[in-house]
Amino acid sequence: MRAVIVANAPTFRVEPFRNLLERADLLIAADGGGNALFAAGLTPDLVIGDLDSLAPEAAEAFAAAGATILRYPIEKNETDLELALLAAAARCAERIDVLGAVGGRWDQGLSNVALLALPELEGRRVRLLDVDQEAYLARGETQIAGAVGDTISLLPIGGPARGITTRGLYYALEEAELRFERSRGISNVIVRTPAAVLVREGMLLVVRVSKGVAIL
Repeated sequence: MRAVIVANAPTFRVEPFRNLLERADLLIAADGGGNALFAAGLTPDLVIGDLDSLAPEAAEAFAAAGATILRYPIEKNETDLELALLAAAARCAERIDVLGAVGGRWDQGLSNVALLALPELEGRRVRLLDVDQEAYLARGETQIAGAVGDTISLLPIGGPARGITTRGLYYALEEAELRFERSRGISNVIVRTPAAVLVREGMLLVVRVSKGVAIL
């Protein structure tokens, strides 16, 4: 099952992703992410969060259309996006695309990236997605989707990543180490497909910037 989560990003636009949103098996609005859906005439299956950012008219319309609304206290330990990711995992989503996770406040954007490491998401294909960029975690051996010429950056998360071997990238790595505080893994390029990366210890954030083709 494929879930799509819309986070509350001030600059998020529905139209580039309308087809993806309409084809989702499970469409989740993380609080104010529902405002963009409402404006575009789309109804999520689930609205989740403290609902401090969701317009009242959107909440009323979603409830009338049969959406499930899970309201949490404002004083809680999880962000609305974390609750949405956990809800998607609890509903057995195997693929989860998150829209609108970056581009707003820096603290929230960095936290949203870190959420990819939630243990509940391990074994699922989870992406932070924009029109021409995507980010996801690599544990073990991971194929890197993309076309020749796409920019690939490999960023260690939660400490150093070791035993890194790449395939199909211009700057090849062989049993290498990448460190959190160093920029060595930035701006590699796919030169041959299929590209892949193997991580023996730790986790890598894979960021792909597409060469002129929308990522969906």
